[in-house]
Amino acid sequence: MEQKWPNAVFIRASFIGFTIFVALVTKPTLAVDIYADPEMIVQNGTTGILRCTFKSHEVVSSSTTVSWSFQPNDPNNKLSSPPNVIYYYSGGKGFPGVPEFRERVQFVGDINKKDVSIQLGPVQFSDNGTFFCDVRNPPDVTGTVARIELRVVRREALPQTNATLIIGAVCGALGVLVLVALTACFVLRHRTRHDYEGCTSLESVSSQAPQPRKKVESGLEGSKSAIPSGPLQGPVIYAQLDHSGSKNSFHKMEPVVYADIRKN
Repeated sequence: MEQKWPNAVFIRASFIGFTIFVALVTKPTLAVDIYADPEMIVQNGTTGILRCTFKSHEVVSSSTTVSWSFQPNDPNNKLSSPPNVIYYYSGGKGFPGVPEFRERVQFVGDINKKDVSIQLGPVQFSDNGTFFCDVRNPPDVTGTVARIELRVVRREALPQTNATLIIGAVCGALGVLVLVALTACFVLRHRTRHDYEGCTSLESVSSQAPQPRKKVESGLEGSKSAIPSGPLQGPVIYAQLDHSGSKNSFHKMEPVVYADIRKN
């Protein structure tokens, strides 16, 4: 038992050390991911921006290089083969390429933000072709080159999809605003007219309502004046005695009726 324990510890320590050594020595090489628009349409005589960005696991440094090259579609073009470098970036500086693009290419990206776009203008029909964007950021030195197919056309041949969508969206927004404004105006006017008519009807009713009351009150006042305020009492009958001195005078009585008339 005492001999097996040191052997197990030694084997485990050797395995851990070997794993660390492999991880440090055999560090895998990382690649650069480059992105660009696959196709771009530009009107002849105008300026276009060829956009290209990249993604790297390493920090951008002075050793980072950028290369833009061009291959025309026209086989009779003298730049037809091989792809000609039109712009090169290295050591923090840019260098122009072939004379056909020397005065027309400008770097407009920011390499610290991993943007290596260039501006081309004025474009010509001879620029119809494929532009290649390649970035190396050591030790990330492998990666697939990005391709942009440039089509230079006349103004009449430009696609109208974007312009049509923009014009339609603007017209639609204006139409909605006008419809909302008209609806709000109609509702406000209708509500104002309804409130005014309601106030007028209420005022007419309130002005005419006291008239029937006055008639009723006047009738009630007349009836009150005709009815005595005190309790009602019928006629009072008094007996008048005969004082003639006869014997039968005591038994003779003449009833006299006096009406009790009270004034209000």
